[in-house]
Amino acid sequence: MTRVAIIGNAGGGKSTLARWLSALLGLPLHAVDRVQWKPGWQPASPEEFSAVHGQWLSEPRWIIDGWGDFAAIEERFRAADTIVLVDFPLWRHCWWALRRQVGCLFRPREDGPPGCPMLPMTWPLLKMIRAIDRDLMPRLREHVVVPRERCRVYHIRTLAELREFRTEVERYAGGIASASSSSG
Repeated sequence: MTRVAIIGNAGGGKSTLARWLSALLGLPLHAVDRVQWKPGWQPASPEEFSAVHGQWLSEPRWIIDGWGDFAAIEERFRAADTIVLVDFPLWRHCWWALRRQVGCLFRPREDGPPGCPMLPMTWPLLKMIRAIDRDLMPRLREHVVVPRERCRVYHIRTLAELREFRTEVERYAGGIASASSSSG
């Protein structure tokens, strides 16, 4: 688990999960939102995004959190050894997104794009979550079920599956620590 792609609808806890994995596994974390948006919610050019995304993919170890276009997603999935699809029910994504938006009143979102205030984007975010659920998630779900060699896919749909994933990763990380301490 050294090249991890985390994707799913907004508000599902992808970034929280990505930060946890990064800390646990010591992997560099790259947030797509921080590159695809410039201050004032202006989109970066496709060339800018592609250059940065390509640089990330060339690294031997990474976690990439977020979307981009489907060409970038497919490229990321081909390079990943682990794909995590966060796919909770629509109501959970909306509820958690609202909770996060309100939280931004008191604490800025640490993984949000610089110069992009979160609160004014609440209504557009909720509309986007619905559109992603309706239009993009079916395609993404189909894409991750394609049999993959050298790649483990985790499709997290429930809180129980999230707990199971976290437990499995903690065991994996513990195994790595044991192996490195016994070989040293």
